[in-house]
Amino acid sequence: MSRRSRRYLKRIQRVTTKFDLQAIASSIQSDLDKRNVSYDQALSLGNMIQHRSDQLPGDTIVYAISDRDAYRRTLELYLRDALLTRTEQLLLWEERRRLGISEQVHDRLLHQLLLQWKSQGKRVTIDRFDKPGGEASA
Repeated sequence: MSRRSRRYLKRIQRVTTKFDLQAIASSIQSDLDKRNVSYDQALSLGNMIQHRSDQLPGDTIVYAISDRDAYRRTLELYLRDALLTRTEQLLLWEERRRLGISEQVHDRLLHQLLLQWKSQGKRVTIDRFDKPGGEASA
């Protein structure tokens, strides 16, 4: 890990608000754009930002280069038509497995996105989905 990355890591560990985490994520994105950090370093730091975000209170989404952010973008894409079909849910399930996103993280992201959409006056319909392996959810 580079010296710059270690400095970011220390800042991430000390931060007390999601707003501050977002500021760090923006700085990392800027450094990535300037090629001061590699994509792998930015991804690693972004995953740490997301982990730290889970420890802080609030429902605010922190946007950072991370596996979770890649999954969030995919989820937003599927929600764009205000309908989450069974097929889309199966594809999301596969994407979660590929990226190592837990079902709890998925549920939290979905809840946060649905709150955002609701505040904008939009509705989303979610089809009933039976998880692979036999568990049913509504």
